Amino acid sequence: MVHDMTSYIEHIPVLLHESVDALVTDKDGIYIDGTLGGGGHSKEILKKLGEDGRLYGIDQDDEALEAASNNIGDDPRFIPIKGNFGYLTTILPPHTHSQIAGILLDLGVSTHQIKEPERGFSFQEDGPLDMRMGNLSGVSAYQVVNEYDYEKLRDIIFHYGEEKQSRKIARAIIDARPIETTGELRKVISSVVNQRFEVKSLARVFQGIRIEVNRELEMLENVLEQSLEVLKPGGRIVAISYHSLEDRIVKRFFKAGNFKGKVEKDFYGNPISPIRPVNKQLITPSKEEIERNSASRSAKLRVAEKTEG
Repeated sequence: MVHDMTSYIEHIPVLLHESVDALVTDKDGIYIDGTLGGGGHSKEILKKLGEDGRLYGIDQDDEALEAASNNIGDDPRFIPIKGNFGYLTTILPPHTHSQIAGILLDLGVSTHQIKEPERGFSFQEDGPLDMRMGNLSGVSAYQVVNEYDYEKLRDIIFHYGEEKQSRKIARAIIDARPIETTGELRKVISSVVNQRFEVKSLARVFQGIRIEVNRELEMLENVLEQSLEVLKPGGRIVAISYHSLEDRIVKRFFKAGNFKGKVEKDFYGNPISPIRPVNKQLITPSKEEIERNSASRSAKLRVAEKTEG
């Protein structure tokens, strides 16, 4: 599907200064923006780097890569890479492994993807049931909605969407099949949920399906594990998450270097972890930022550092 690039909808970078200030500790280091989007964070990172600094910008969306390149312009320090950050060790050049000074992950879906009806992310516009963030994902939202069995659909809505009425919604979806568009899916969900919380329920169900389609939690776990292979000792990960599922994964990993959040101890009872949190306090957007950009409302920023071990 070819789009006129002028239709790219700018994604306002969230917690811009807070995230970049926490990330860049060495102006001549090699950095990764794992979620390039329109290049807003990357542009700010490049301002902080010296001429020997390098920045790899990763995105699985062709339009995002093109928009970012237009936004950043011709900068020899910037190297765009097409791919999913979940395959970090594969898509980065081998010579960068264990040399990276910092990785930024802004885990929100870009405004551009949500606002373009034909991508099928939004229940506010009618579009095809797609929701693939790049052309690398396997299943589309159409397959999830029309082919998954009741248990699987219910679990996605409950666990990934954090929606309590998952049973009722999963039943209604199965009874209404085939469902062709986001508008039809919206009608089905709206017919069974509490009207007072209709928009919240819609958002949760769409979130759940989107996470399943793009294997978002699996990719997040992958990139966190692989970050330890590419970061140098003292290198940082800065992660901005927007819902509790992602934030829980990040928090546990930053605390312990695993996803159970349980710190391993050595023979003498001293904690051993390949990574440690830098900021004890969670960083969240200011009131002014939330007023300027309501999409930042739920953002949580955490910073961690690879230990010297």
